[in-house]
Amino acid sequence: MAIVLGPNQYGKAEVRVVAVDRSTPRHTLMDLNVSSALRGDFADAHLTGDNAHVLTTDAQKNTVFAFARDGIASPEEFGLRLAGHFAGSYDWVTGARVAVESYGWDRIAVGGAPHDHAFRKAGGEVRTAVVTADGDERHVVAGLTDLVVLKSTGSEFWGFPRDAYTTLAETRERILATAVTARWRYVSTDLDWNGVYDTVRTTLLEAFAGTHSLALQQTLFAMGSAVLETVPEVAEVRMSMPNKHHFLQDLSAFGLDNPDVVYHADDRPYGLIEGQVLRDDVAPAEVAWQGTPGFC
Repeated sequence: MAIVLGPNQYGKAEVRVVAVDRSTPRHTLMDLNVSSALRGDFADAHLTGDNAHVLTTDAQKNTVFAFARDGIASPEEFGLRLAGHFAGSYDWVTGARVAVESYGWDRIAVGGAPHDHAFRKAGGEVRTAVVTADGDERHVVAGLTDLVVLKSTGSEFWGFPRDAYTTLAETRERILATAVTARWRYVSTDLDWNGVYDTVRTTLLEAFAGTHSLALQQTLFAMGSAVLETVPEVAEVRMSMPNKHHFLQDLSAFGLDNPDVVYHADDRPYGLIEGQVLRDDVAPAEVAWQGTPGFC
């Protein structure tokens, strides 16, 4: 039997960088969490401790801050710049993966008008981008996490098989709620990143609202399909959608009925629905998803 080194990568995780654009009196703010990972010929570092091919993780961290000095137009653009730099720095670095989380800040309203340089932290939703440089190839997977949505009607769940352990009642009316994690792969790396992101996000929300749902799986497919129909630059969409259950509360102990008014929300356990929606005429690019957990 021989023991060999398998696939490996290394980098700097979760570099927190905040960049302020002061080029006009109306400032803009970018608040990012950046993680880099390099792929290539690092065998000697693992097998003998020879660090001749190791670009230090400290240098990777410093590169993030140095590149932020020139401005951050979007998570995707920033990730492309960093991944291209890392992948082109040394012959033994064959690829790079840069993952970016972007945290939102809203302008504080003063006298009914958004302030030029005062902000408040937005909700839990996070914009994401993962850029992979693999040789001469560049792949961009954009996305979002914790987009919490709810419909108070227009959702049913019935017709499922019943066995000895099934207690769930069928329903023709329920609250449907989920926290969407969605990622989508672009077929181009030359786009209006902020504009196309806004279009995808709006499309996801409108499809969720507009779909009369017989199952969360049906809603997932409708949302992904709407994105592919609306945005030709997107090759595939992958989504993970936990079912944020709302159960009708029994008020009979108090002599009261409950005409679909009062619910209790359970945060766990929860159903977890995941799936991919893709075009059948676009070649797959699994290297773009390598190292991105949480999807089937």
